[in-house]
Amino acid sequence: MQQTKMQYQLLKKLIPYQNNPRQHSPDQIQKVVKSIKEFGFTNPILIDDKDVIIAGHARFEAATILGLESVPTIKLSHLTPEQVKAYVIADNQLALGSTWDEALLAQEIEFLSEANFDVGLLGFDAKEMQAIQDTIDQQAIPEGKIDEDEVPVVNEIEVTVKSGDIYGLGKYYECGDCGHSEREVSNK
Repeated sequence: MQQTKMQYQLLKKLIPYQNNPRQHSPDQIQKVVKSIKEFGFTNPILIDDKDVIIAGHARFEAATILGLESVPTIKLSHLTPEQVKAYVIADNQLALGSTWDEALLAQEIEFLSEANFDVGLLGFDAKEMQAIQDTIDQQAIPEGKIDEDEVPVVNEIEVTVKSGDIYGLGKYYECGDCGHSEREVSNK
């Protein structure tokens, strides 16, 4: 295993890789800017021996917008030119293969929301946040229960009452021919 060492480099010395196939929208770059403002520059930019960026182009652009003088970097001197080209792609693609445990994600975001943390910093768009909110709402209602504001669906049944029928209602009973009078049931 190759040992790596993080060091700060002047931003103006770093060179974006001209054949980087990964594209970053202005919206995504702004999300990275906000993330760096909130959390700091926590993920170093990976560079080769000539200070060409291998991974971290979005962080580089965000740092430029923020006017940072230097950023943390890791020099990957041990990679061959072929490995560098491959890693430029792999670094982006490998992360795309992961998925979220939606219930745990919703639980964590709900906690952050209740703590008044700006969940907009997490990088999800409005549609994704709505799906997460739907999961939170579903988790709030235990299975088999209904929301107190929701009217339950009741199957209609036909009830026939004949003279002389007696119906128990808790500690009361109702006689089929005595209208709406109630009498307490004796426990004799």
